[in-house]
Amino acid sequence: MKISIASDHGGFEQKEPLKTFLSQEGHEVIDRGPATDERVDYPDFAALVAHDVVQKVADVGVLICGTGIGMAISANKLVGIRAANVTTPDFAELSREHNDANVICLSGRFTDLATNKAILGVFLHTKFGEGRHVARVQKIGALEQSR
Repeated sequence: MKISIASDHGGFEQKEPLKTFLSQEGHEVIDRGPATDERVDYPDFAALVAHDVVQKVADVGVLICGTGIGMAISANKLVGIRAANVTTPDFAELSREHNDANVICLSGRFTDLATNKAILGVFLHTKFGEGRHVARVQKIGALEQSR
């Protein structure tokens, strides 16, 4: 799987080990920055990853900031993105199975690295459940068109 990843300064410390984890799992990783832990604006990096997913440069996106909230809000501004702010493996599974999430947003300050690795593993190995969820995801897409 091809994965686009980025962080802000609040998520930078976990970005590098998460990139290594993803590579070791056999994924191709596109690092959209930043290159250091200097202060940056998270919307800039959320946009880079979200564009990769929308343009099918990447299959899914991974965003890490202090809480994951700002990244999720920013990424969800792009049509076609279903970014989920996830703090547990169970939420990762449900975001994929029920909502067909294509970007996962993680907390680099409130969730430890081991938990974020577990979250990513579940997210990447869970498929969309289809069935009754298809109509709901289509309704999300319809909401994007009403902007």
